[in-house]
Amino acid sequence: STHDYILCFTDDGRCFWLKVHEVPQAGRAAKGKPIVNLINVSPETEIKAMVPVREFSDTQFLLFCTKNGTVKKSALSQYSNVRQTGIKAIKIDQGDELIDVQVTSGSNDIVLATRHGLSVRFHEMDVREMGRDTTGVKGVELREGDSVIGMVVVKRDATLLVVTERGLGKCSNIADYRVQKRGGKGIITVNRTEKTGDVVALMEVLPADEIMIITKHGVIIRSSVSQVRVTGRIAQGVKLVNLDEGDLVTAVARVVPEDEAEGSENGIPATETEQVEALNDE
Repeated sequence: STHDYILCFTDDGRCFWLKVHEVPQAGRAAKGKPIVNLINVSPETEIKAMVPVREFSDTQFLLFCTKNGTVKKSALSQYSNVRQTGIKAIKIDQGDELIDVQVTSGSNDIVLATRHGLSVRFHEMDVREMGRDTTGVKGVELREGDSVIGMVVVKRDATLLVVTERGLGKCSNIADYRVQKRGGKGIITVNRTEKTGDVVALMEVLPADEIMIITKHGVIIRSSVSQVRVTGRIAQGVKLVNLDEGDLVTAVARVVPEDEAEGSENGIPATETEQVEALNDE
């Protein structure tokens, strides 16, 4: 609702918040307003996560994940009084950056995926609660040159969608990802080869969901998850998008269904797979 808050987390680990009614309302096709015009951040700052919050409960938590595999859990109530200049949400080590923040119950399972096709699943209870101005603990042990690209908080009986930079994707049952000890090296989630390229996205999906695939050349493809068959955990997957020479998949986003969006225009489902040229903001 318009009385809710949106917590905005930056790549360097700071937290800002907006009241929903402060966000300008616009049509589905509108360009929108730059987030730097709504909160007090520099133009070069990246917003890595936006978390809607109705109330700052002591029984819910924020789970943070960084590129170098650090995870941290803090009570949501610690973020209820954010200054205009922001507050430090997590201490980020030099050379690291925040990649995601999600709300948890304190007893969820967590899945981290890496760029080189590995993943680790562990109980959230293995991550002790910490204060705001702390670094966190090791979520996954990374091999040289690898980094974390995504985090899933398991909240429902769904499948995990993995997409690679060369346009391959697959869905696998969450049960295929056995629970391990936090901080381990993980198990194979994609058999990474020159054909697949690096992993760029991991997300929890249902067959009725739709996704948007975004490429380096600015092409956007909207497609149904039901078109991606469920395969084994180490399979390479199937071709989701035909890429031009030199193009790569850079991001994947889940389209919020109409019932989840509570009537929002952004929840209108597409009637078929669409491919359009993305507008360049430059």
